[in-house]
Amino acid sequence: MGKRSVKENKNVYQLSRERQGFSREAAGEALVHVSPERIEKIESGRSAPHPDEVLAMEQGYRDPELSNYYCTHECPIGMKYTPEARLRELPQLTVELLSALNAMQEEKDRLIDISVDGRVNDFERRRFDAILLKLTRLESAIRGVRIWIEHAAQSGKLDEAE
Repeated sequence: MGKRSVKENKNVYQLSRERQGFSREAAGEALVHVSPERIEKIESGRSAPHPDEVLAMEQGYRDPELSNYYCTHECPIGMKYTPEARLRELPQLTVELLSALNAMQEEKDRLIDISVDGRVNDFERRRFDAILLKLTRLESAIRGVRIWIEHAAQSGKLDEAE
């Protein structure tokens, strides 16, 4: 059995592994292609994880938030294009999703008016930027629901269809 970490500033990868009760050695066995030594380098911050390693940790630790974290905090492309989403309770996620959908419903006609000519002029730009923010909010809400569904499926909390 491995030693328990007393480190105070643990990164998300170490916290995720520890939530599953894995030592680094046990995690290395569960992740197959990620050695305990590599896990230690990632958790200590001496080395950044590769996307395939994050996917392996997400699956092995049953933590669907890891990929979103990686994309929004460590991947330059994801940091530019991927909104952050976190695992929250389904009622909160549902309200956020419905609120974002309602906000977009209100902007639908404006978006049509702006995009009908295929260009966004200076006058339309401010309105278009506001619409893009609402689209990002909607995307984040959708990702949050997706993370919840993946988490529920991995933890056996989704009922089978009757």
